[in-house]
Amino acid sequence: MGTHFKDLLRAAFGARPIGMFVPPNWIGIGAFGLLGLINPGFWVIGAGLEAAYLFTLMTHPRFQRFVAGSKLVDAQRGWQQKVQALLAGLAPEDRARYTSLEQRCRGILDQQLDVDDQSGVAAQGSGLGRLMWIYLRLLSTRASIRKILSEPAGRDDVGKRAADLAARLKKEQLADDLRKSLTGQLDILEQRLARQQEARDKLEFVEAELARIQEQVELIREQAMLSTDANAVSERIDQVAATLGGTTQWIQEQQKLYGQVEDLVSDTPPMLVPSAKVSQ
Repeated sequence: MGTHFKDLLRAAFGARPIGMFVPPNWIGIGAFGLLGLINPGFWVIGAGLEAAYLFTLMTHPRFQRFVAGSKLVDAQRGWQQKVQALLAGLAPEDRARYTSLEQRCRGILDQQLDVDDQSGVAAQGSGLGRLMWIYLRLLSTRASIRKILSEPAGRDDVGKRAADLAARLKKEQLADDLRKSLTGQLDILEQRLARQQEARDKLEFVEAELARIQEQVELIREQAMLSTDANAVSERIDQVAATLGGTTQWIQEQQKLYGQVEDLVSDTPPMLVPSAKVSQ
């Protein structure tokens, strides 16, 4: 079975036709349970009928497709909640930037709706979904770094204070205890300067990666317009995603650095779908 056995069993046990408030299986179990109080033989008959009912329903292709579709809908809903939570923490211009790239990615799929091999288009949607997720995580990471740099402690003129302190230590005749204390303070300020420069370097890296993904999407879009082979375009998207492996690892490291316990990078995001299917 394509769908997990436990999922099929759970769905079959509680399955109910449209319009019924109680699953018919529950009614049957209740009925044979009561009849078994009169004659225990009904429990044996009920167990056999229950096994046959569950087996028939679980092996029916249409029911399997229904369960698989329900799981997909639940997964899509869960991922959409994650996406909305991350978007809520972004500045308006970053949300607009994400939406713009999402529309460009959907456009790649929209222009291939008449392609005979839709499996290749579906593979493209899966690859583009991964690209969009990495892009969103980069935007979220950049927002976290900017927040740290914009806090009062990050806006202090640490460089000027460190320079003044270093000049004082060189020029003035200081008591040993005071010199030791000021030297320790200077060391702390220099560490803060190093951390701030590191944060600024990270911002430059994030911006470069964001731009790289945007350019890659445009390149894929142009290739899709000129190519009739959906699988070739899908392979190109996979190659792009492979080049972002280092970026994914970097994002994971930043998650740990900023205290984000949930690993939102190693999970596999759902595929992107054409605009015509979004409402569905």
